Amino acid sequence: MALDGVSFRVERGELFALLGPNGGGKSTLFKILSTLLPAGGGAARVLGHDVAREPDAVRRSLGVVFQHPSVDCALTVEENLIHHGHLYGLSGRALRAALDVAVARLGLAERRRERVGRLSGGLMRRVELAKALLVGAEVLLLDEPSTGLDPGARREFHLHLRELREAEGITAVLTTHDMDEAERCDRVGVLDRGRLVALGPPDALKAQVGGDVLVVQAAQPETLRERVRARFGLEGRLVDGTLRLERPRGHELVRDLIDAFPDDIRAVTYGKPTLEDVFVRLTGHRLADA
Repeated sequence: MALDGVSFRVERGELFALLGPNGGGKSTLFKILSTLLPAGGGAARVLGHDVAREPDAVRRSLGVVFQHPSVDCALTVEENLIHHGHLYGLSGRALRAALDVAVARLGLAERRRERVGRLSGGLMRRVELAKALLVGAEVLLLDEPSTGLDPGARREFHLHLRELREAEGITAVLTTHDMDEAERCDRVGVLDRGRLVALGPPDALKAQVGGDVLVVQAAQPETLRERVRARFGLEGRLVDGTLRLERPRGHELVRDLIDAFPDDIRAVTYGKPTLEDVFVRLTGHRLADA
């Protein structure tokens, strides 16, 4: 996926999410920032280092956690970290000291001699983070880090990210298509078809929706949209065969719609705006359907 004029800045110590569907440009941007793919144009910098001209300096400051685990399940936690440290030129006392700090930071001290293959998905993710911290990463790049994790492990993983930010000033940039994961970040950049369509704190993005969100199921949603426009002056949006409406105090509109069109409406769901609603408003389609 080609990127089209994507431009943003991540501050030190920030938890930043790139939210978008598969094929939206997240993976391309991730590969460029991690020096795996040269950019066809434009420029990218990590801690002041140009990704194209100073890739070695960028790699020394990065900790990369890929979507699929890069740990060796046949080795222990400690053995995985030792081998990773060797790749970065660490050895002897310096490596042992860094290893002790890394496992302590991530709550892995009691697990250090366990085989990684016996750990839960959440613990495996912590081992991935420990590898990044072992070599002194200041910026973490995380590609779909919650993939395969249950809700509890997902929350725990993000708690560790926040603790690292508070204690070490670590900056984390993650890609995701998970709304809850993006909600936990300080700011979100919404990508769709290679374009950055929104950028800001989650609450500020949701405030742009303009009220509560109603999703109306009807036998003829397009006809209902015209009738709602004529009766209430509301401009609805057709998405996946449903009519979506935005209005403050949406619960009152539920009653009015059913009173006005009792034979046309099959069901109405009502809720406060989510990042999914932001995505629909900006792109005209649901994130899961992109």
